[in-house]
Amino acid sequence: MKRKVIVHKRNSHGKEILAYPGMILEQDEHSVLIEAAFNREMVALGLLTFMRGDRFLETYYFKRSYNIFTVYAGGSGALKGWYCNLARPAILEDGHIHADDLALDLVRLPDGRMQLLDADEFAALDLTQKERLSCLEALDALHWQIFNCEDPF
Repeated sequence: MKRKVIVHKRNSHGKEILAYPGMILEQDEHSVLIEAAFNREMVALGLLTFMRGDRFLETYYFKRSYNIFTVYAGGSGALKGWYCNLARPAILEDGHIHADDLALDLVRLPDGRMQLLDADEFAALDLTQKERLSCLEALDALHWQIFNCEDPF
């Protein structure tokens, strides 16, 4: 079932801000799991730092307002943590995943520490009340998933 895919990360207006290749590992009617390598220079995001060559297992959901990246160190393969993007539900079509990032992110490390990122950016976005509420409900769902050790946590 492995097949190539291009991920298109877009901002809240649907404008592409990043595109990169990946490989679909699993897919069902609810989500798609891809593998991708981090191919940029170091990016520090609060408690979690991405380095060139880090391995990402990225789960995109078609009816949830978030996606979850499980991040492994490129050299050692050690689990670095999880990076959760609050986003509009992903769209998969014709070998492309489209994900609209809505700024708010949740980081969780293997030792249990968590950090919420970019709350100010999220507050400044021009979102409908329904979208904003959907994101906050999604954040609650992520916390529930984490505390109940549900996949992928």
